[in-house]
Amino acid sequence: MPRKAKESEASGGEMTELGPQEAPTLDTPAETQAEARVEPTGETKAIRLARVAELASVCVACDLAQTRTKVVFGEGNAEAPLMLIGEGPGQTEDATGRPFVGRAGKLLDECLRENGITRKHIYICNVVRCRACVLEAGRLKNRPPTPEEARTCAPWLEQTIEVVQPLVILCLGAPSANAIIHKGFKMMQERGQWFESKYTRYAMAALHPAYILRQQGEAYETARRSLVTDIAAARQKVIEAKREPRTTLF
Repeated sequence: MPRKAKESEASGGEMTELGPQEAPTLDTPAETQAEARVEPTGETKAIRLARVAELASVCVACDLAQTRTKVVFGEGNAEAPLMLIGEGPGQTEDATGRPFVGRAGKLLDECLRENGITRKHIYICNVVRCRACVLEAGRLKNRPPTPEEARTCAPWLEQTIEVVQPLVILCLGAPSANAIIHKGFKMMQERGQWFESKYTRYAMAALHPAYILRQQGEAYETARRSLVTDIAAARQKVIEAKREPRTTLF
């Protein structure tokens, strides 16, 4: 990605039908599928994102393709100045093909609404686009994506950011911050701080809603308030960034 750094259901436009030559098939070598790119053509961002999502929908570059139901590419406003990035889809997301639609997604929506934000104002996606799971006692259970799975999926994340060009990125959870801000991110020490990354001038990390849901009592309330506060900070940073000269990151 050509920029130095200090650290490290597309919407809003009419969708076009993709020709068969534009997307890899299951016969395409796996190592080339995640490298497939949609080059700028003067189309709207929504159309470009739809084309990238079509390419990603048949990706078999890693073993997650063997157990997924649907690729969870992302959704929201392709013109959004704020992008939220989580770790990876869970069971509900895998079934629906939409990011953050389970219990964690409901909590996230609540915290967004408390800041006057809905999904039509943002773009939301994950570092990994397929559910990472393991078979236990005859059932598939969620597991964290491996570093290799995240690296293999990185081209889809990079192309998403390249198309949307968000002014601000809010990372939900440490794995997202590791990918966007810098390796070895320490959530409890670095949460709520602004960083410059190769993907955007302003990046910050917040607690993942799934982590918040695992807390109880006052710990839950404190963690939830922190997410509301961090979303508010991201919203304010968007307002400030819009007053600054725009830079092209890609």
